[in-house]
Amino acid sequence: MEGEIKNLAHVWFAVTASLCYCYFISSKFSKGLFRFMSLVPIFYIYTVLPLSLNSAFFTAVSAFFITWLTNFKLLLFAFNQGPLSFDPTKPPLHIFISIAALPIKIKQNKNTPTAQNPKKLPLNLATETVAFAILISVILEYKDCLPPKILLIGYCCLVFLLIDLLVSLSSFLVRVLVGLELEPPSDEPYLSTSLQDFWGRRWNLTVTNTLRHTVYKPVRSAAVTVLGYKWSSLPAVLAAFLVSGLMHELLFYYVTRVRPSWEMTLFFVLHGICVVVEIRLKVALGGKWRLPRFISGPMTVGFVVATSFWLFFPPLIRNGADVRVIEEFRFFGELVKEKMLKFLSYRPDFQLTFQ
Repeated sequence: MEGEIKNLAHVWFAVTASLCYCYFISSKFSKGLFRFMSLVPIFYIYTVLPLSLNSAFFTAVSAFFITWLTNFKLLLFAFNQGPLSFDPTKPPLHIFISIAALPIKIKQNKNTPTAQNPKKLPLNLATETVAFAILISVILEYKDCLPPKILLIGYCCLVFLLIDLLVSLSSFLVRVLVGLELEPPSDEPYLSTSLQDFWGRRWNLTVTNTLRHTVYKPVRSAAVTVLGYKWSSLPAVLAAFLVSGLMHELLFYYVTRVRPSWEMTLFFVLHGICVVVEIRLKVALGGKWRLPRFISGPMTVGFVVATSFWLFFPPLIRNGADVRVIEEFRFFGELVKEKMLKFLSYRPDFQLTFQ
Protein backbone atom coordinates (compact mmCIF):
# COMPACT_ATOMS: atom_id res chain seq x y z
CA MET A 1 0.00 0.00 0.00
CA GLU A 2 2.94 2.35 0.59
CA GLY A 3 3.82 1.97 -3.09
CA GLU A 4 0.25 2.86 -4.05
CA ILE A 5 0.38 5.98 -1.87
CA LYS A 6 3.54 7.02 -3.73
CA ASN A 7 1.82 6.39 -7.06
CA LEU A 8 -1.11 8.54 -5.92
CA ALA A 9 1.29 11.32 -4.88
CA HIS A 10 2.97 11.16 -8.30
CA VAL A 11 -0.43 11.39 -10.01
CA TRP A 12 -1.45 14.48 -8.11
CA PHE A 13 1.97 16.07 -8.51
CA ALA A 14 1.55 15.62 -12.27
CA VAL A 15 -1.94 17.12 -12.05
CA THR A 16 -0.69 20.18 -10.16
CA ALA A 17 2.26 20.71 -12.51
CA SER A 18 0.11 20.39 -15.63
CA LEU A 19 -2.45 22.84 -14.24
CA CYS A 20 0.38 25.32 -13.68
CA TYR A 21 1.20 24.87 -17.37
CA CYS A 22 -2.44 25.59 -18.25
CA TYR A 23 -2.44 28.68 -16.03
CA PHE A 24 0.85 30.21 -17.20
CA ILE A 25 1.26 28.90 -20.77
CA SER A 26 -2.06 27.84 -22.30
CA SER A 27 -3.79 30.96 -21.06
CA LYS A 28 -1.41 33.04 -23.22
CA PHE A 29 -2.96 31.58 -26.38
CA SER A 30 -6.07 33.22 -27.72
CA LYS A 31 -9.23 31.32 -26.94
CA GLY A 32 -10.35 28.79 -29.49
CA LEU A 33 -8.32 26.45 -31.66
CA PHE A 34 -4.82 27.51 -30.58
CA ARG A 35 -5.54 27.27 -26.86
CA PHE A 36 -7.32 23.95 -27.44
CA MET A 37 -4.27 22.56 -29.26
CA SER A 38 -2.03 23.66 -26.39
CA LEU A 39 -4.25 21.65 -24.03
CA VAL A 40 -4.31 18.42 -26.09
CA PRO A 41 -1.20 17.00 -24.29
CA ILE A 42 -2.93 17.68 -20.94
CA PHE A 43 -6.08 15.87 -22.09
CA TYR A 44 -3.90 12.87 -22.97
CA ILE A 45 -1.99 12.95 -19.67
CA TYR A 46 -5.20 13.12 -17.64
CA THR A 47 -6.65 10.22 -19.63
CA VAL A 48 -3.74 7.86 -18.93
CA LEU A 49 -2.89 8.93 -15.36
CA PRO A 50 -5.44 6.59 -13.66
CA LEU A 51 -3.77 3.61 -15.37
CA SER A 52 -0.74 4.13 -13.10
CA LEU A 53 -2.83 3.25 -10.03
CA ASN A 54 -3.85 -0.21 -8.82
CA SER A 55 -6.22 0.57 -5.95
CA ALA A 56 -9.83 0.41 -7.13
CA PHE A 57 -10.85 3.29 -4.85
CA PHE A 58 -7.92 5.60 -5.68
CA THR A 59 -8.30 4.83 -9.38
CA ALA A 60 -12.03 5.58 -9.41
CA VAL A 61 -11.64 8.84 -7.49
CA SER A 62 -8.71 10.06 -9.59
CA ALA A 63 -10.49 9.17 -12.84
CA PHE A 64 -13.68 10.91 -11.70
CA PHE A 65 -11.88 14.06 -10.56
CA ILE A 66 -9.26 14.35 -13.31
CA THR A 67 -10.10 12.31 -16.40
CA TRP A 68 -13.72 13.38 -16.37
CA LEU A 69 -14.31 16.66 -14.55
CA THR A 70 -10.95 18.40 -15.00
CA ASN A 71 -10.72 17.48 -18.68
CA PHE A 72 -14.23 18.82 -19.28
CA LYS A 73 -13.44 22.04 -17.39
CA LEU A 74 -10.28 22.49 -19.45
CA LEU A 75 -12.29 21.91 -22.62
CA LEU A 76 -14.44 24.90 -21.63
CA PHE A 77 -11.31 26.82 -20.63
CA ALA A 78 -10.00 26.40 -24.20
CA PHE A 79 -12.83 28.69 -25.29
CA ASN A 80 -12.58 30.90 -22.16
CA GLN A 81 -15.82 29.56 -20.76
CA GLY A 82 -16.81 27.70 -17.62
CA PRO A 83 -15.42 27.95 -14.09
CA LEU A 84 -11.78 28.35 -15.22
CA SER A 85 -12.53 31.30 -17.47
CA PHE A 86 -10.31 34.38 -17.08
CA ASP A 87 -13.34 36.57 -17.74
CA PRO A 88 -13.57 39.13 -16.22
CA THR A 89 -10.32 38.71 -14.27
CA LYS A 90 -7.57 36.12 -13.91
CA PRO A 91 -8.02 34.17 -10.64
CA PRO A 92 -5.07 33.41 -8.35
CA LEU A 93 -3.17 30.21 -9.15
CA HIS A 94 -4.30 28.31 -6.03
CA ILE A 95 -7.96 29.03 -6.80
CA PHE A 96 -7.50 28.00 -10.44
CA ILE A 97 -5.96 24.68 -9.38
CA SER A 98 -8.62 24.07 -6.70
CA ILE A 99 -11.51 24.66 -9.10
CA ALA A 100 -9.87 22.62 -11.87
CA ALA A 101 -8.79 19.59 -9.84
CA LEU A 102 -11.68 19.22 -7.40
CA PRO A 103 -15.41 18.56 -7.95
CA ILE A 104 -16.57 21.95 -6.72
CA LYS A 105 -18.63 24.84 -8.04
CA ILE A 106 -18.38 28.42 -6.79
CA LYS A 107 -21.65 29.81 -5.50
CA GLN A 108 -22.97 32.50 -7.82
CA ASN A 109 -25.75 33.83 -5.59
CA LYS A 110 -24.56 34.31 -2.04
CA ASN A 111 -27.98 35.30 -0.72
CA THR A 112 -29.18 31.69 -0.50
CA PRO A 113 -29.91 29.75 2.71
CA THR A 114 -26.78 27.63 2.23
CA ALA A 115 -24.55 30.68 2.14
CA GLN A 116 -26.26 32.25 5.11
CA ASN A 117 -25.77 29.08 7.15
CA PRO A 118 -22.20 27.94 6.51
CA LYS A 119 -22.34 25.47 9.42
CA LYS A 120 -24.76 23.28 7.50
CA LEU A 121 -22.04 21.73 5.33
CA PRO A 122 -19.75 20.37 8.08
CA LEU A 123 -22.81 19.11 9.98
CA ASN A 124 -23.99 17.18 6.92
CA LEU A 125 -20.44 16.01 6.31
CA ALA A 126 -20.17 14.60 9.85
CA THR A 127 -23.58 12.93 9.65
CA GLU A 128 -22.85 11.34 6.30
CA THR A 129 -19.42 10.19 7.50
CA VAL A 130 -20.97 8.38 10.46
CA ALA A 131 -23.67 6.85 8.26
CA PHE A 132 -21.07 5.72 5.73
CA ALA A 133 -18.87 4.19 8.45
CA ILE A 134 -21.80 2.28 9.93
CA LEU A 135 -23.00 1.03 6.54
CA ILE A 136 -19.57 -0.08 5.36
CA SER A 137 -19.03 -1.87 8.68
CA VAL A 138 -22.29 -3.77 8.28
CA ILE A 139 -21.44 -4.77 4.70
CA LEU A 140 -17.92 -5.82 5.69
CA GLU A 141 -19.27 -7.98 8.49
CA TYR A 142 -22.35 -9.49 6.86
CA LYS A 143 -21.77 -9.30 3.09
CA ASP A 144 -21.88 -13.07 2.61
CA CYS A 145 -25.06 -13.40 4.69
CA LEU A 146 -27.12 -10.59 3.21
CA PRO A 147 -29.77 -11.35 0.55
CA PRO A 148 -28.63 -10.05 -2.89
CA LYS A 149 -31.37 -7.39 -3.08
CA ILE A 150 -30.57 -6.05 0.38
CA LEU A 151 -26.88 -5.94 -0.54
CA LEU A 152 -27.69 -3.97 -3.69
CA ILE A 153 -29.75 -1.50 -1.66
CA GLY A 154 -26.71 -1.13 0.58
CA TYR A 155 -24.55 -0.47 -2.47
CA CYS A 156 -27.01 2.22 -3.64
CA CYS A 157 -26.70 3.95 -0.27
CA LEU A 158 -22.90 3.59 -0.35
CA VAL A 159 -22.66 5.17 -3.81
CA PHE A 160 -24.82 8.10 -2.72
CA LEU A 161 -22.89 8.64 0.52
CA LEU A 162 -19.46 8.16 -1.02
CA ILE A 163 -19.98 10.61 -3.89
CA ASP A 164 -21.61 13.12 -1.57
CA LEU A 165 -18.76 12.74 0.94
CA LEU A 166 -16.05 13.17 -1.69
CA VAL A 167 -17.62 16.34 -3.08
CA SER A 168 -18.61 17.67 0.36
CA LEU A 169 -15.13 17.12 1.77
CA SER A 170 -13.54 18.83 -1.24
CA SER A 171 -15.92 21.75 -0.88
CA PHE A 172 -15.39 22.01 2.87
CA LEU A 173 -11.59 22.00 2.59
CA VAL A 174 -11.59 24.59 -0.20
CA ARG A 175 -14.01 26.80 1.71
CA VAL A 176 -11.88 26.63 4.86
CA LEU A 177 -8.46 26.96 3.19
CA VAL A 178 -9.27 29.29 0.29
CA GLY A 179 -12.37 31.07 1.58
CA LEU A 180 -14.63 30.39 -1.40
CA GLU A 181 -18.37 29.96 -0.93
CA LEU A 182 -19.38 26.82 -2.80
CA GLU A 183 -22.51 25.15 -4.06
CA PRO A 184 -23.68 22.02 -2.19
CA PRO A 185 -22.77 18.71 -3.90
CA SER A 186 -26.39 17.52 -4.05
CA ASP A 187 -29.85 18.54 -2.90
CA GLU A 188 -31.51 15.59 -1.15
CA PRO A 189 -31.98 13.42 -4.27
CA TYR A 190 -34.08 10.93 -2.28
CA LEU A 191 -36.82 13.60 -2.26
CA SER A 192 -36.97 13.81 -6.08
CA THR A 193 -40.43 13.85 -7.62
CA SER A 194 -39.36 13.14 -11.22
CA LEU A 195 -36.34 11.93 -13.13
CA GLN A 196 -35.85 15.44 -14.47
CA ASP A 197 -35.81 16.66 -10.87
CA PHE A 198 -33.41 13.89 -9.80
CA TRP A 199 -30.84 14.30 -12.57
CA GLY A 200 -31.19 18.00 -13.28
CA ARG A 201 -31.60 19.61 -9.86
CA ARG A 202 -30.71 17.21 -7.07
CA TRP A 203 -28.14 14.47 -7.77
CA ASN A 204 -24.39 15.14 -8.13
CA LEU A 205 -24.80 18.77 -9.13
CA THR A 206 -21.13 19.23 -10.04
CA VAL A 207 -21.40 16.66 -12.83
CA THR A 208 -24.80 18.03 -13.84
CA ASN A 209 -23.37 21.53 -14.21
CA THR A 210 -20.32 20.26 -16.13
CA LEU A 211 -22.45 18.29 -18.59
CA ARG A 212 -24.84 21.21 -18.97
CA HIS A 213 -22.04 23.49 -20.22
CA THR A 214 -19.94 21.00 -22.18
CA VAL A 215 -22.65 18.88 -23.82
CA TYR A 216 -26.22 20.12 -23.32
CA LYS A 217 -25.80 23.77 -24.32
CA PRO A 218 -23.61 23.18 -27.42
CA VAL A 219 -25.86 20.40 -28.71
CA ARG A 220 -28.98 22.47 -28.08
CA SER A 221 -27.49 25.47 -29.88
CA ALA A 222 -26.69 23.28 -32.87
CA ALA A 223 -30.11 21.60 -32.80
CA VAL A 224 -32.02 24.89 -32.75
CA THR A 225 -31.13 25.56 -36.39
CA VAL A 226 -32.44 22.14 -37.45
CA LEU A 227 -35.31 21.35 -35.08
CA GLY A 228 -36.28 24.76 -33.77
CA TYR A 229 -36.22 25.94 -30.17
CA LYS A 230 -39.25 23.86 -29.12
CA TRP A 231 -37.60 20.50 -29.87
CA SER A 232 -33.92 21.39 -29.49
CA SER A 233 -33.74 20.35 -25.83
CA LEU A 234 -34.56 16.71 -26.60
CA PRO A 235 -31.37 15.73 -28.51
CA ALA A 236 -29.38 17.85 -26.04
CA VAL A 237 -30.74 15.84 -23.09
CA LEU A 238 -30.05 12.54 -24.85
CA ALA A 239 -26.52 13.65 -25.73
CA ALA A 240 -25.78 14.62 -22.12
CA PHE A 241 -26.95 11.23 -20.84
CA LEU A 242 -25.04 9.39 -23.57
CA VAL A 243 -21.80 11.20 -22.69
CA SER A 244 -22.40 10.51 -18.99
CA GLY A 245 -22.85 6.81 -19.76
CA LEU A 246 -19.66 6.68 -21.83
CA MET A 247 -17.68 8.43 -19.10
CA HIS A 248 -18.98 5.94 -16.54
CA GLU A 249 -17.90 3.11 -18.83
CA LEU A 250 -14.43 4.66 -18.95
CA LEU A 251 -14.28 5.04 -15.16
CA PHE A 252 -15.25 1.42 -14.65
CA TYR A 253 -12.71 0.32 -17.24
CA TYR A 254 -9.97 2.03 -15.21
CA VAL A 255 -11.11 0.11 -12.13
CA THR A 256 -11.74 -3.32 -13.67
CA ARG A 257 -9.44 -3.19 -16.76
CA VAL A 258 -12.10 -5.31 -18.46
CA ARG A 259 -13.71 -4.69 -21.85
CA PRO A 260 -16.92 -2.61 -21.38
CA SER A 261 -20.25 -4.45 -21.47
CA TRP A 262 -22.10 -1.18 -22.32
CA GLU A 263 -24.70 -1.86 -19.63
CA MET A 264 -23.67 1.39 -17.97
CA THR A 265 -24.22 3.33 -21.18
CA LEU A 266 -27.61 1.67 -21.59
CA PHE A 267 -28.52 2.69 -18.03
CA PHE A 268 -27.94 6.37 -18.77
CA VAL A 269 -29.45 6.28 -22.26
CA LEU A 270 -32.57 4.68 -20.77
CA HIS A 271 -32.82 7.44 -18.19
CA GLY A 272 -32.22 10.05 -20.88
CA ILE A 273 -35.11 8.66 -22.93
CA CYS A 274 -37.35 8.67 -19.86
CA VAL A 275 -36.42 12.29 -19.08
CA VAL A 276 -37.26 13.25 -22.68
CA VAL A 277 -40.65 11.52 -22.32
CA GLU A 278 -41.23 13.41 -19.05
CA ILE A 279 -40.43 16.73 -20.71
CA ARG A 280 -42.85 16.12 -23.58
CA LEU A 281 -45.60 14.94 -21.20
CA LYS A 282 -45.24 18.09 -19.10
CA VAL A 283 -45.49 20.22 -22.24
CA ALA A 284 -48.51 18.26 -23.51
CA LEU A 285 -50.31 18.56 -20.17
CA GLY A 286 -49.37 22.22 -19.83
CA GLY A 287 -48.31 21.70 -16.24
CA LYS A 288 -51.95 21.42 -15.20
CA TRP A 289 -51.77 17.90 -13.79
CA ARG A 290 -49.10 16.20 -11.75
CA LEU A 291 -48.94 13.12 -9.59
CA PRO A 292 -49.03 13.81 -5.83
CA ARG A 293 -45.59 13.95 -4.24
CA PHE A 294 -46.25 10.86 -2.10
CA ILE A 295 -46.71 8.88 -5.33
CA SER A 296 -44.19 10.52 -7.69
CA GLY A 297 -41.40 10.51 -5.08
CA PRO A 298 -41.33 6.73 -4.41
CA MET A 299 -41.90 6.03 -8.12
CA THR A 300 -38.88 8.14 -9.09
CA VAL A 301 -36.50 6.75 -6.48
CA GLY A 302 -37.83 3.24 -7.09
CA PHE A 303 -37.16 3.52 -10.83
CA VAL A 304 -33.60 4.74 -10.24
CA VAL A 305 -32.90 1.92 -7.77
CA ALA A 306 -34.55 -0.79 -9.89
CA THR A 307 -32.69 0.16 -13.06
CA SER A 308 -29.42 0.36 -11.13
CA PHE A 309 -30.05 -3.22 -9.94
CA TRP A 310 -30.56 -4.21 -13.58
CA LEU A 311 -27.82 -2.27 -15.38
CA PHE A 312 -25.57 -0.20 -13.07
CA PHE A 313 -24.25 -2.67 -10.49
CA PRO A 314 -24.03 -5.99 -12.42
CA PRO A 315 -20.84 -5.01 -14.34
CA LEU A 316 -19.14 -4.03 -11.07
CA ILE A 317 -20.21 -7.15 -9.19
CA ARG A 318 -19.45 -9.46 -12.12
CA ASN A 319 -15.85 -8.20 -12.29
CA GLY A 320 -15.30 -8.14 -8.53
CA ALA A 321 -14.90 -4.36 -8.25
CA ASP A 322 -17.26 -4.24 -5.26
CA VAL A 323 -15.18 -6.83 -3.39
CA ARG A 324 -11.95 -4.96 -4.14
CA VAL A 325 -13.32 -1.66 -2.83
CA ILE A 326 -14.78 -3.29 0.29
CA GLU A 327 -11.49 -5.07 1.02
CA GLU A 328 -9.61 -1.80 0.58
CA PHE A 329 -11.90 -0.12 3.09
CA ARG A 330 -11.32 -3.05 5.44
CA PHE A 331 -7.57 -2.60 5.05
CA PHE A 332 -7.80 1.17 5.62
CA GLY A 333 -9.90 0.60 8.74
CA GLU A 334 -7.43 -1.89 10.16
CA LEU A 335 -4.51 0.40 9.29
CA VAL A 336 -6.11 3.37 11.06
CA LYS A 337 -6.89 1.19 14.08
CA GLU A 338 -3.31 -0.07 14.19
CA LYS A 339 -1.89 3.45 13.98
CA MET A 340 -4.24 4.69 16.71
CA LEU A 341 -3.30 1.84 19.04
CA LYS A 342 0.38 2.47 18.36
CA PHE A 343 -0.07 6.18 19.06
CA LEU A 344 -1.93 5.47 22.30
CA SER A 345 0.76 3.04 23.43
CA TYR A 346 3.32 5.86 23.12
CA ARG A 347 0.99 8.36 24.82
CA PRO A 348 -0.54 6.75 27.93
CA ASP A 349 -1.44 10.20 29.24
CA PHE A 350 -3.52 10.80 26.13
CA GLN A 351 -5.10 7.39 26.57
CA LEU A 352 -6.07 8.19 30.14
CA THR A 353 -7.59 11.53 29.11
CA PHE A 354 -9.38 9.89 26.20
CA GLN A 355 -10.93 7.26 28.48
